[in-house]
Amino acid sequence: MTLAFSKKTKSAVPLHVVSKHQLDDWKAGLPPAQVAWLNATGFGAAAGEAIAIPDSEGRIAIAVAGLGSSRDQSRERFILAAVRSKLPDADYRLVSDLPPAALEEAALGWLLAGYRFDRYAKVSAPKARLIAPQGIDANRLEVIARAEAMTRDLINTPASDMGPDELEIAALDLAKTFKAKVKVIKGKDLLKQNFPMIHAVGRASDREPRLIDLSWGKSGPRLTLVGKGVCFDTGGLNIKPGASMGLMKKDMGGAATVLGLARMIMELALPVRLRVLIPAVENSISGSSYRPQDILTSRKGLTVEINNTDAEGRLVLADALALADEGDPELILSMATLTGAARVAVGPDLAPFYATDSGDAAKIIAAADRIRDPVWQMPFWDAYEPLIEPGVADLDNAPSGGMAGSITAALFLRRFVTKTPRYVHFDIYGWQPKAAPARPKGGVGQGARAVLEGLPSLLGLS
Repeated sequence: MTLAFSKKTKSAVPLHVVSKHQLDDWKAGLPPAQVAWLNATGFGAAAGEAIAIPDSEGRIAIAVAGLGSSRDQSRERFILAAVRSKLPDADYRLVSDLPPAALEEAALGWLLAGYRFDRYAKVSAPKARLIAPQGIDANRLEVIARAEAMTRDLINTPASDMGPDELEIAALDLAKTFKAKVKVIKGKDLLKQNFPMIHAVGRASDREPRLIDLSWGKSGPRLTLVGKGVCFDTGGLNIKPGASMGLMKKDMGGAATVLGLARMIMELALPVRLRVLIPAVENSISGSSYRPQDILTSRKGLTVEINNTDAEGRLVLADALALADEGDPELILSMATLTGAARVAVGPDLAPFYATDSGDAAKIIAAADRIRDPVWQMPFWDAYEPLIEPGVADLDNAPSGGMAGSITAALFLRRFVTKTPRYVHFDIYGWQPKAAPARPKGGVGQGARAVLEGLPSLLGLS
């Protein structure tokens, strides 16, 4: 994978970026031979279209990439990422009048277009390389691209090679790289140290459940990230049908995304005291599985009636959130592939999120808009609180009725954050169902870039 900008500035090929409405004016400034070449090839500046134009000796003189129409540009992100695999092996420099935000998106998209999941098979990668455009923070974009690649690799790896052990190793490797500290509580020690719901969900598997606790930074505001690390989800005794189980290797997408976000924060040396909590389990089936109608007592002391063992993510997150809440952070942010209801509501592109502070929500939305990492605010709707109160216990992990599933899950999680006024929860999908520019089919991070962009205003960083 090539996730860095080229340093070879000599002999770089000019790569012109042209929209459909600019095409005729742009062609008017070209030599007749180049215009003839473009006309012969039928180049129309369609979104993601690219062509190299030779000189009289057959070498690449210039290249041109299409942005399509204004409608194309409003509908699709990372349009220029699509051209990378269409251009010959060479170093390119952008020639365009793109505004700064669009230029940054184009450069990041180019890097992300170099991602390939090649752990199990050789996959060809694009050979075209880009010199970092002037005016962008090249190092920051390379950091983001590396972190996103890590997130994608973790999600794409099947559960046979990405269980709780391997997720722990990934966290340890990250900690070693950036001199962070990691504490891991696993197996029966979860019960001894009062993480009963993490243990209950993971106890049926022969791969021990655990809580991974990473910390980094010595000064600055405290930020705690919590990521759902269900490495595979059978649904437990409420077993999923085969079609629903097929993508459950991605059920640790929340953990993968917060690890990617943590990598960005640490590699960019942001002035925060960072903590990352990952409850890592496999929701399996055996004689020791937790059962429907069981009542579990959480770390917080709240009791939970189990009405569906397939609503396990909120259980493991609850114990981790309770621990996060005890640490007196300025902000707690959780990410989880939590509910199908969120995907029904907003589809796979948007990352729905909840925030207890309206100011935090506005800052995340503004940051997401600036960098086109799309998010959508959902409500902590207090009127639905009775839906998660079963009567025989404090909480119900799977309210009946089938309505407002993402909201009731978020309300459930909010019950475990009682001391920290500022809590943000992302109910992400973590999967690209159809290949798109800079996003091949497979695992994908969602919301992390928006959060990174918003952290200065969220935490008052200088």
